[in-house]
Amino acid sequence: MNEIPKSLSRSGAALATSRRGFLIGAAGAAVYLGFVRPGFAATDLAVSPAKIFEPTIWYSIDRDGIVNVSITKAEMGQHIGTALARIVADELEADWEKVRLDYVDSDPKWGLMVTGGSWSVWQSFMPLSQAGAAGRIALIEEGAKLLHVDKATCSAKGGFVISGAKSISFGDIVARGELARTYTADELKAMPVKQASDRRLIGQDTRAIDIPSKTNGTARYGIDAEVPGMVYARPKIPPTRNGSKVASIDDTAAKSVKGYIKSIALDDPSATVPGWVMVFGESFTAAKAAADLVKVTWTSDDTAGVSEQDVQDHAAKLIADPKVGSLVVADDGVEAAFAAAKSKLEQTYTTSSVLHFQLEPINALALEKDGVFEIHTGNQWQSLILPVLAKALGVGEDKVILRTYLIGGGFGRRLNGDYAVPAALAAKAMGKPVKMVCTRADDVRFDSFRSPSVQLLRMAFGEDGKVTAMEHHAAAGWPTEVMIPSFMPKGVNDVPYDPFAISGANHWYTVGAQRVRAVSNDLANRAFRPGWLRSVGPGWTNWAVESFMDEAAHAAGVDPVAFRLRLLDGAGRNAGSAPSAVGGALRQAKVVARAAEKAGWGQALPKDTGLGIATTFGQERDMPTWVACVARVRVDRASGVVTLEKLTLAVDAGTIVDPDGALAQIEGGSLWGASMALHEGSEFAMGQLKDTNLDTYTPLRMGDVPELDIEFIPSAEMPTGLGEPATTVVGPAIGNAIFAAVGARVRHLPIRPDAVLQALKA
Repeated sequence: MNEIPKSLSRSGAALATSRRGFLIGAAGAAVYLGFVRPGFAATDLAVSPAKIFEPTIWYSIDRDGIVNVSITKAEMGQHIGTALARIVADELEADWEKVRLDYVDSDPKWGLMVTGGSWSVWQSFMPLSQAGAAGRIALIEEGAKLLHVDKATCSAKGGFVISGAKSISFGDIVARGELARTYTADELKAMPVKQASDRRLIGQDTRAIDIPSKTNGTARYGIDAEVPGMVYARPKIPPTRNGSKVASIDDTAAKSVKGYIKSIALDDPSATVPGWVMVFGESFTAAKAAADLVKVTWTSDDTAGVSEQDVQDHAAKLIADPKVGSLVVADDGVEAAFAAAKSKLEQTYTTSSVLHFQLEPINALALEKDGVFEIHTGNQWQSLILPVLAKALGVGEDKVILRTYLIGGGFGRRLNGDYAVPAALAAKAMGKPVKMVCTRADDVRFDSFRSPSVQLLRMAFGEDGKVTAMEHHAAAGWPTEVMIPSFMPKGVNDVPYDPFAISGANHWYTVGAQRVRAVSNDLANRAFRPGWLRSVGPGWTNWAVESFMDEAAHAAGVDPVAFRLRLLDGAGRNAGSAPSAVGGALRQAKVVARAAEKAGWGQALPKDTGLGIATTFGQERDMPTWVACVARVRVDRASGVVTLEKLTLAVDAGTIVDPDGALAQIEGGSLWGASMALHEGSEFAMGQLKDTNLDTYTPLRMGDVPELDIEFIPSAEMPTGLGEPATTVVGPAIGNAIFAAVGARVRHLPIRPDAVLQALKA
């Protein structure tokens, strides 16, 4: 199909109808396979004009040879549909010009539906490759029968099965054949896929399927959703995220607004939107204007007085107590190494609250049809919000379905689908379809923003400056603890931790005895809803790790690049392992060396100009994307203003599936990393975020965009994620470059001119 979602008039019951054939599946990223057994004669074309071959639930092929790929991941500008379709098409040997995308609605058959953590290609590569290979085998077998040749003489290429001078198209095989081959789940897992040298689509520059509709206006986003008879709504958001209750509603003034309907306090059994009042209008203009006039009185709990400084002070106190937190890494000998150290280094690093501020504000259209609640919206984690919606509505999960739309910017905000709940409750209360749209300020006030953080790092040095031990203690609000604690593993001390709030601290450097402790900031968890934001934990953990490594290098009197290369030796647990971390720290060392070489590390620079380096492995150790960044900055000593001149990045993400999409991911990620390093950052004050629009919250502007030099290291290894690693690595590279330029060490993000001036004085 294309990027336009399925008809809004389609019933939930219709969607629930299973695809024909035998389905074999497992949850999550496992493959489901359902080969079709057509119930009509191969030559009876007139009777079956819509004959379709569905070798798996991941794609179908029609009699015209059109390959329709089911995309379960959210499209939010990262070209994931094109990337996943390319994986299928390469193994299937489809004609790329006949491949279409179908962004599917929620359904248990898809398993875990989530788009985040840079997981999509990494999780999907082998299942989709094997599904494509299975279809190719079935097509070759049936094509051989129709060509009256031995299947051993046949191959597939470009949408055809070929045997010598004979050939038959996939479409003709579907139309004329009897495609009935089935495979067991074990057979699928063992299905051989192509060698890297045999690929003709993966890693090649080809037309991006998802772009045309985004440029010609036919793409449909959540905010475009409409159904007959719907009314509009805008919320009145309470003074606190949790703990507020509606005391009274006065809509006297709102009644003067033409098109105003009424205002109601939502009753939410799921406790997702406590204290919300929804204002209804015949148009969004009416709902918006009326909401400005409706007066609501709330009662609130103690979090109405919480500030950012309170959150940070509480984090520091938690870190100071060695009895709290989860030990993610806990080697023996840490205390002994520090006791015997010839010298020690200790520093604290902090980060501010950061907003998502995606282009498309949160919105959702909800309605009930035939006993099923349909929620029309863009969402990154359908499997997370579906049970919440069911609880809020008082129905079974089988009575709720999320209709899929493109997302006008997700960045982790739409992993938390909380905004669907008030729309659903409003539709239930009104007994008619309700489309809720938030203004920019509403969106920000309800944002699941990135929690402020505090981190304490320590390093012990032995003889000849050798690193003998390292500690990393990090405290922040934990989104996973708040929203899906079942996703939290247990640390060495049997205490659960949020992996998305500590990943990155368990780095690939060989540092002797190592300890990593993750601490949940319970005050942050109560005062607001911490969220996942592009780069998640490494957005702050890597800021600390790479700033600290730079400080350690200078303390040891060693060049920062040489210091890192010395520690990235691939020893012990840092050796890496199959399938995704083959080569381990030695691959990270390679990107460090390459980025430094490309950036001209060690060459003379103009006065007050410096180069800083930082590196990362991305998100999790079992899916590392090795990235190194060298930032070139110029610092104005009089004003403290930092000008970012250039970013040089070297990236090893294994096999690159979609080159143009991969480049776009690194470009976008690095620029947001720069934005959060020098420009973005809000403040939590009196239970609310201080900044609610772009007049005071000032991301990177076009005039501040630096020169970008990006290189991908050629690799045939397993593909890993590209959505977030570049975001992670830029901030510390800039901080280290500032030190190289003027000797000012900054330890807080974002880096404001005043902080640079203070560091210069210090």
